Amino acid sequence: MTVSPDAAPLADAAPLADAAPLAEQLLAIAVPIARRAGEMVRNGRAAGRIDVDTKSSATDMVTQFDTASERLIVDAILESRPDDGFVGEEGTEVTGSSGVRWIIDPIDGTTNFLYDLPGYNVSIAAAVDGIVVAGAVYLPTADEMFCAKRGGGAQLNGRAIRCGDTTELSQALVATGFSYHRESRLSQAARLGVLIGSVRDIRRLGAAAADLCHLAAGRVDAYYEQYLHEWDTAAGGLIAREAGAIVGTFNGFAGEPDGLVAATPVLYPQLRAALVSISG
Repeated sequence: MTVSPDAAPLADAAPLADAAPLAEQLLAIAVPIARRAGEMVRNGRAAGRIDVDTKSSATDMVTQFDTASERLIVDAILESRPDDGFVGEEGTEVTGSSGVRWIIDPIDGTTNFLYDLPGYNVSIAAAVDGIVVAGAVYLPTADEMFCAKRGGGAQLNGRAIRCGDTTELSQALVATGFSYHRESRLSQAARLGVLIGSVRDIRRLGAAAADLCHLAAGRVDAYYEQYLHEWDTAAGGLIAREAGAIVGTFNGFAGEPDGLVAATPVLYPQLRAALVSISG
């Protein structure tokens, strides 16, 4: 699908009049479980016992801690909410009957995890009737818990956060990421080669949920990426929105999927227009 440069950002759907108490309950479940899973994978990395396999390409890696983290998260949620649905990066897919669906990335940034680099995280979101209402993203190496509930603002370790106030694209620090597939990376690099002359600088930190949280905390001014899945962005996207950012899409090159773009309110239309103009 091609999106025009002046298209509206992704809608957060109509207000859920009765969702606030449920969102609070779901967030109270997600936060401690994200921390438990994050501590487990951090301790596993420190122990150095890592078995590596690949998924969609030779560079798309998975470890035993990805699957163990997903199992921990699902089992822990089921203890209190046995009728909920689930989707997880490592294969969990349960329809559920409650109207609540959990969206799980057990280790977002597995390459960082494998190389013992900071930035990997555990991401848990909860959607009610298809609308994300609660999200928690825990960065174990920094002991940082980002979280948000719909309509309740975003927090980092219990402190309210807001996105930054940069107003000029030329002064914006922009985060991005790349596909696991060679040909896709080449087209992404071509776009970046054009964009980099129009911004302050680029950061490639290696984990989509963390990038969105850094945007929420004002550590970067914008973020864009293609080839993402819902577990990459569900929790982080809510946190960014609740911190005042706008989250939307931009069209890819011919034959490519649309990408995600998120930025402070003043920068959003500038960056989106730049990305769309590069794509043609």
